[in-house]
Amino acid sequence: MRCRSFCFLEHAGERWTAFLITYADTRGWWRGYFAFRSPGEDVEIGEIRTADLFVEGSEAEVDHRARSLGRPLLRALLESALETRERRRGYSPELHRWFRDVLARTAADRRSRTPASQQDEPPSLAELRALYESYRVDQVAHLVALLDSDIFRELVEILLDGRRIDFQARDRFQLAMGIVQDLESRLPLPPFEAWTQDYLARPGIYRSYAEAIQRGEFEM
Repeated sequence: MRCRSFCFLEHAGERWTAFLITYADTRGWWRGYFAFRSPGEDVEIGEIRTADLFVEGSEAEVDHRARSLGRPLLRALLESALETRERRRGYSPELHRWFRDVLARTAADRRSRTPASQQDEPPSLAELRALYESYRVDQVAHLVALLDSDIFRELVEILLDGRRIDFQARDRFQLAMGIVQDLESRLPLPPFEAWTQDYLARPGIYRSYAEAIQRGEFEM
């Protein structure tokens, strides 16, 4: 089995290193997958990895296929690997304790201000994570909508940094994902914990904002 440093990725404010792992199976085929490591991760929990993604006749072919994926798809693979790990082991006890404390404080505050008949059931931790990811994408959509088209075109050229794009269907999709993720990484967005506390205190404001973005009302 061979492990090679492949690239660096940004996710939720952390820098991750992607490694390409290759090995020959018992039938002589070369297989490959990605493993991801972050300085903030506890090494005792084991590596975060994808399933085997490549099955080729040689190691060089695996390497070629891996390098053709593009950074946006690698970020998507990292996010999928993280989500799979969280589903398998459940959220950490510390995060659950923190979430229960936030819910208790929020519920006490809402009881003092809102009649019981008007109080909604609070979302689960997994639902909040999905809402948070949607919020981050909405912020990018709002920024793009507010930019003048010439300014946005210049911004895209800066983000591409001289990279050549073959505008086939697959490359257009990768380009769009890359631009969204680059813009998202540059926005001063709140971390999940801070966003969660604010969302639980004022869910109606966030729901109204998300609905307005979906309707294309970007002047809010």
